[in-house]
Amino acid sequence: MPTLTPRETPEVSAALWLNKLGPGLITGAADDDPSGIATYSQAGAQFGFNMLWTIFLTYPLMVGVQVISAKIGRVTGHGLATSIRRHYSGWLLYFIVGLLLVANTINIGADLAAMAAALNLLLGGPTHFYAVGFGAASLLLQIIVPYKRYVRILKWLTLALLAYVGTAFVVHMPWAQVMTNTLMPHLAWKTEFVTTVVAVFGTTISPYLFFWQASEEVEEQRANAKAAPLKYAPEQASANFRRIRIDTFIGMGFSNAVAYFIILTTAVTLNAHGVTDIQTSAQAASALRPIAGELAFWLFSAGIIGTGLLAVPVLAGSAAYAVAGAFNWKSSLGLSPALAKKFYSIIAISTLVGVAICFAPIDPIKALYWSAVINGVISVPILVVMMLIARRSDIMGQFVISLRLKVLGWLCTGVMASAVVAMFVTMGI
Repeated sequence: MPTLTPRETPEVSAALWLNKLGPGLITGAADDDPSGIATYSQAGAQFGFNMLWTIFLTYPLMVGVQVISAKIGRVTGHGLATSIRRHYSGWLLYFIVGLLLVANTINIGADLAAMAAALNLLLGGPTHFYAVGFGAASLLLQIIVPYKRYVRILKWLTLALLAYVGTAFVVHMPWAQVMTNTLMPHLAWKTEFVTTVVAVFGTTISPYLFFWQASEEVEEQRANAKAAPLKYAPEQASANFRRIRIDTFIGMGFSNAVAYFIILTTAVTLNAHGVTDIQTSAQAASALRPIAGELAFWLFSAGIIGTGLLAVPVLAGSAAYAVAGAFNWKSSLGLSPALAKKFYSIIAISTLVGVAICFAPIDPIKALYWSAVINGVISVPILVVMMLIARRSDIMGQFVISLRLKVLGWLCTGVMASAVVAMFVTMGI
């Protein structure tokens, strides 16, 4: 009987596939943070199965813009903020980075509050103490744990999102109706419906994800002594572009699948039982308990904590990459804090301010709302600048993006611009 070589064994094959997953998987999973869970829960609770179609629309757009972000980082060897600083006006850079820092910090505070509330639901105890603990744990992980090991931790944390897939299978599901509503969307031209569609898009396609994935591609390149920016090492392009495609397709697919199952679970439980007003992820978990049972409640609550542990470092890290790139500071999670003091100080400040928000007399729902508004507004100029960078041969060399990516990128830009307009219209501006 022939023997398998090490290359052919299932264990090695699985390990090789896992090694291909990194920035895209982590970025996609971080998109389903507690504030995103609240948005998807509200969509399912308020409109039932009629919001499922939105996830199939966001997936290709999300893949397109995240592949573009990754390619900019891997080809140039620089994050987005550095590329913008080198080639565009300073006022545009500082405007974008300033708003991104504010939005991310508010989001960190909201996520920490949601994680603390979820742990309180499971175990009882003081939510403020839990918020401080989660913030401190996130900060220490980024400062103390070496980059390669830290990335492995983040990869494993993505498994927490499977809780939402599992939740859907512990309740009765009318799959025929689900498929009908997914493939044949019902549209309602009402303010509440349009606003919720805008919220789903704004939650799914967020600016901090662009900065994070581009910067993580730079980190991956720096972590490999044999790697170089593809603009200067074109022979490495084929393998890296293949990895980026696999990583991003799977990562964004994972993200959108989880969002789909959150909408699905809340639709079949909360909406079906007349619970249509969900404002927080913890409230969604609590509302599930009497309807779907203890197992669904525990899975949903545990998922909030797991995805929060994944999302908070990404929010703080993307803000730090953006600020460091804007001011030409050293920026790498692969460097020790002593060698990148300003970069790590932004991570620390944004995390600590996020913790402070949990103690402030600020309505977390309003905080999330304004964070979504800021994200929606700044996503448009960021996408425009990204698209302009990605098509410039003086920046990308021979690796300007393909026609297919141009179409997806500009389509996403148009959709987000429409979302911003719709948001301002609903606000009466």
